Amino acid sequence: MLKIKSLSVLYGNIQALVGVSLHVKPGEIVTLIGANGAGKTTLLNTISGLVPAEKGSILFSDKNIIGLSPENIVKIGISQVPEGRQVFAPLTIWDNLILGAYSRYRRKNKREIYSDLDAIFELFPILQERRKQLAGTLSGGEQQMLAIGRALMSKPKLLLLDEPSMGLAPMITKEIFKVITDLRENGTTILLVEQNARASLKIADRGYVMETGKIVIQGPSEELLENQGVKRAYLGKGYKEVWE
Repeated sequence: MLKIKSLSVLYGNIQALVGVSLHVKPGEIVTLIGANGAGKTTLLNTISGLVPAEKGSILFSDKNIIGLSPENIVKIGISQVPEGRQVFAPLTIWDNLILGAYSRYRRKNKREIYSDLDAIFELFPILQERRKQLAGTLSGGEQQMLAIGRALMSKPKLLLLDEPSMGLAPMITKEIFKVITDLRENGTTILLVEQNARASLKIADRGYVMETGKIVIQGPSEELLENQGVKRAYLGKGYKEVWE
C-alpha cells in the first residue's frame, strides 16, 4: 500500500530525513519508534504533503504522491491524526467531525456522512453524549478520541497516528490502543508513531527504529521487543507499561 524509497527532507540547512525507506502492507499496523527529534513526525508530515521532499519517492497504491497537495492526499485515502491532537477548540464535537469529512462533502453525500458519524459515535460513545460540547473544553483523552474520529470521517485507507498516547493517563492510553487494534481489524491500515515503544510494538505487526533522520533497525515487532539495542534505548527497566 505504502512504499517509501530513499526519502530525504531538508529543513533549511538541516537534514531532517536521510534516505528513509519503509513499506506498509494493507491491513498492517506498522510502528515507528525513536527519540525526540529523530524525524518521525517529519516523515508523517512529508507523507501528508505538509513538508516537501528533497529526494526519493512516496508510493501509495503504486502512485508517487510527492508534490500532491495535502487536500488531494486526503482525497486519495491518507489521513493523519497530528501530534497534540489539534482539534478546533472553539467548535463543537459535531462540527469537528463534520469538518473531517470536508473532502467528501456534497449535498448528495449527506446521508452517508451522517451514517459515518453514527459509526464514530459507536466507536467513541462519550463523543455522542457530548456532541454539542466545545472541543476545547474536553479532556486530553476525549480530544484524542475526537482527533481520531475526525480523521476517520475522511474514510482513509491509511491512517497516520502521531503520538496518540502523549499526555494521557495509562487507562485512557489503553483504551486508545484498543481502538487502534479494532480499526485494523475493521480494515484500516495504520502507520503509528508512538513514544510508548513497548505498547506500540505489542500491537504492531512490524516496526522501524529511527535515529537522526535514518532508519537504523527494522523487523517484526516480536523481534524488536527482544532486540538488546532496542531494549536498552527504549524498553528499559522502569518504563511504565500501559498494559499492566
